[in-house]
Amino acid sequence: MKLLHSGKVRDVYEDRGDIILVASDRVSVYDVILPTPIPDKGKILTQLSLWWFEQLADVVPNHVVSATDVPAEFAGRAIRCRKLDMLPVECVARGYLTGGGLTEYREHGSVSGVPLPPGLVDGSRLPEPIFTPSTKAPLGQHDEPISFEGVVERVGAETAEELRRITLEVYRRGAELAAGRGVVIADTKIELGRAADGTLILGDELLTPDSSRFWPADQWEPGRSQPSFDKQYVRDWATGTGWDKKEPAPEVPAEVVEATRARYVEAYERITGETW
Repeated sequence: MKLLHSGKVRDVYEDRGDIILVASDRVSVYDVILPTPIPDKGKILTQLSLWWFEQLADVVPNHVVSATDVPAEFAGRAIRCRKLDMLPVECVARGYLTGGGLTEYREHGSVSGVPLPPGLVDGSRLPEPIFTPSTKAPLGQHDEPISFEGVVERVGAETAEELRRITLEVYRRGAELAAGRGVVIADTKIELGRAADGTLILGDELLTPDSSRFWPADQWEPGRSQPSFDKQYVRDWATGTGWDKKEPAPEVPAEVVEATRARYVEAYERITGETW
């Protein structure tokens, strides 16, 4: 088995012509890896992604070959995957306004070139979900929002249209299913690549607390920061330390680690209906 790449959270290996995607317990905020891992995080991300891949298999094919035919030391946190030629775009769908999208809206009245109505606040539900793609930055650099036209420049008009359609449908189906379980999916990021035959395939992770914002539906209240079941908690903690968002990142206290882990576990349990 050959290590191809070590990312912020995942390590990518090649094995017998397949890819072994291993989710670590590392956590990154503002594209910087924190020095303190979150126990079980990699396994939760992997198992939740597998659950979603199965739920949404009719929307878009995915890269999963096997969740069990993986090296024993990575059991539970690894997936054997098809090799893909990944596209140079992060595909983001937003159904609610918060985070970087809110900042952009306050400056321009739009997000990734998509105009939005005036008067929206933190946590506002959008009239309809929007496609707000970004660049794929190298490790240690920040992804930057781009317009739909920017996607067209990178991958061509036909592929850009398909990316938008798939991303919005994945979000719509996922948000609908989660809503029935008391969870608001505010936004999500997916990645797609092409198989050898040219088919667009969903890769990486799917609708996890690392790639999405999950809010408890019964506590959603526009106009403030929302309680969440994702890494926003540790992101808020890091911001509150006065850290400059550059390396080195601060060590995470034990109580913040445990509270973050509890949010990942709750996201998994609420959405899947299974006990972690």
